[in-house]
Formats: sequence, C-alpha cells, structure tokens
Amino acid sequence: MCAAGVFRPRAEFGHTVGAGGAYLRHVPGPLSALPDSDRPRERLWSLGPAALTATELVAVIVGTGRGGRSALDVAAGLLEVSDGSLRRLAQRPRAELLRAEGIGPTKAARLLAGFELGARLAREERPPLPRIREPEDVARLFQARLRDLQVEEFHLLALDSQSQVLREVLVTRGLLNSSLVHPREVFRAAIAEAAAGIIVVHNHPSGDPSPSAEDRTVTRQLVEAGRLLDLPLYDHVIIAGDRFVSLAALDLL
Repeated sequence: MCAAGVFRPRAEFGHTVGAGGAYLRHVPGPLSALPDSDRPRERLWSLGPAALTATELVAVIVGTGRGGRSALDVAAGLLEVSDGSLRRLAQRPRAELLRAEGIGPTKAARLLAGFELGARLAREERPPLPRIREPEDVARLFQARLRDLQVEEFHLLALDSQSQVLREVLVTRGLLNSSLVHPREVFRAAIAEAAAGIIVVHNHPSGDPSPSAEDRTVTRQLVEAGRLLDLPLYDHVIIAGDRFVSLAALDLL
C-alpha cells in the first residue's frame, strides 16, 4: 500500500513491473528449471488463458528461448520495447520483429499470425443465436442429425433468459439410462455458461418417439436437480425418424 492508500503492483522475485503494471518476468535459465506451476504453458492449461499476463501469453506463442534467454525473457524484451503495449507490438514492422533479440523467422511468423487472428476475431460479427420458442424449434435443430443414427445420443441445450442457445453439448452416446445420464454431467456445462434454463434432447433409433420408463426416470431426476440448482429443465424432446415428442407438451416434467 502506497501513499494516499493507492495500491500498486508488487515486484515479486523474478519479476519487474513494466508499463501499465504488467509483469515483465526475468527467468535465469530455461523454463524447464521452473516449477510446473510457474511455466506459462502449464499455467494456461491449469488456470486458463485469462489468468496469464501478457508476457506469459507472448511466451507461449514464442515457444522457446534462444541464446541463453528463456521464452519469458524474449517475450518480456518484446513488450519492454513496446512500452508494455500489445497493440504497439502488433504494429511493429516485420523487419523490426526479426531484429528483436531471441526472435527469428519462425517465432516472428508465429507472432504475426497470432496478431492477425486477434484482428480478424475483433472484426468478426457474432452470429445470431438460435432461439427456442417451442418443441418444433428443438426438432429443427436436431432432427437432421439424429433421425438416422443407430445409437442413442443425449444432448443438452443451455439457454439464456431470452431462450437463446448459449451452448450445445453432447452428454453421452449409447443406450440411455439413468446411470449414464447423471445430472452432474448435464448441468455442468449449463452452470459454466450461466444459463437460465436447459432443454435436453435424445433420439430413439427404433423409430418410435414414445417416452420409455427410463426416459421418464431420467427426466424426473433432471427436474429435481434443476430445482435444487435453480436451473430449470424446460423440456425433454425425443426424436425418432421424422417424428418427435415433447415431454413438456405431454405434461411429464
């Protein structure tokens, strides 16, 4: 804590604080000498990319060090001459990147490709999300994919408060029963998406969409779990050939 109660980033062992409070990490020797919890790639897989500093993300792209400098050292050097700004780094001429210490044609190409992907992603418009208003909307999404399958597939639709599809997940493939379709597996993706509710759908290879006793058991379990989690099951749709059945329409939820 500094004067006037303003918090400033603390320079930890092996780190210096660069522009904008970003950590520019100096690692004496190869990254393999670091514990797994400090290596950028391992941290990315264990914590997710959002947990990494800009230096660590650039180090992942750079991949390896050069001339006794680790990938983190090379990444820190790139950001240091760009005042800690990723935008400035991306705007540097290609020839200047190639002259940077520890950067050759392969590493420069990775960086340029990464910057271009980021630029294209920023320009890309998000496609409109499909909206589920009735069981027919679910059938339109899944019928072409499920009607001719010879095995059962159980899918989840995670919906937002406007009944738009946030995510679709294949939960299981094979004979549907209550031991295979566990509420934990069904609701995990919906919770991760902060969904307002879910719809589940599966197929009957037999060609008969009538809900079986097992279908009803699975549905009851999901309804009860949804009540506990405050994440309601809106419908369970069964597709068989060109026909389908909604358990909500049958008042079986």
